Amino acid sequence: MSSVPENVPSRVSEVERDSAVERLQEAFAEGLIPQEEMDARLQVALTATTQGELASALSSLPAEDAGPIVEVNTAGGLIHRRGRWQVPRSFKVNSRMGKVYLDLSRAHIEYPVVNIELHLGYGWARIVVPSEATVNYEQMNAEWKQPTYRAPQRSSSNGPRIRISGTMGHGRLWIKHGRS
Repeated sequence: MSSVPENVPSRVSEVERDSAVERLQEAFAEGLIPQEEMDARLQVALTATTQGELASALSSLPAEDAGPIVEVNTAGGLIHRRGRWQVPRSFKVNSRMGKVYLDLSRAHIEYPVVNIELHLGYGWARIVVPSEATVNYEQMNAEWKQPTYRAPQRSSSNGPRIRISGTMGHGRLWIKHGRS
């Protein structure tokens, strides 16, 4: 009977590797690391096979600030945020048959990356983002209609990154940029 060595480094999963890459991208977007260093760290993270290798790619980054998480649940009705409001780092909305209207165009956004997790059964959602924001909705899964997004004519990388994820049954999602 053979025994397992005690000092075997633990292997890195794809999820851990993807999480490290995302954290590096956020650090770059926040201006914490320059482009050349970002490229080198990404190479290490993408080829890491052990926890130690992955940790070296993330070394010297500040502790991850999860920030506030706000969750709103409704079976029907209207979820409405507009005007001057404080946008949390993570905003989770669950609506079975209601309507969701989130206007971030005049809101106070202190985080470089805002995550909006949206789960719609029926109904619709309209999200208005700041004119200088970048939008990523690739993690949004739709059964019926794909999200509608009107990208700005001129793109800017100076604003916040808005990541929209979640699921839509027979709901609709419209994303647009507010006026400057």
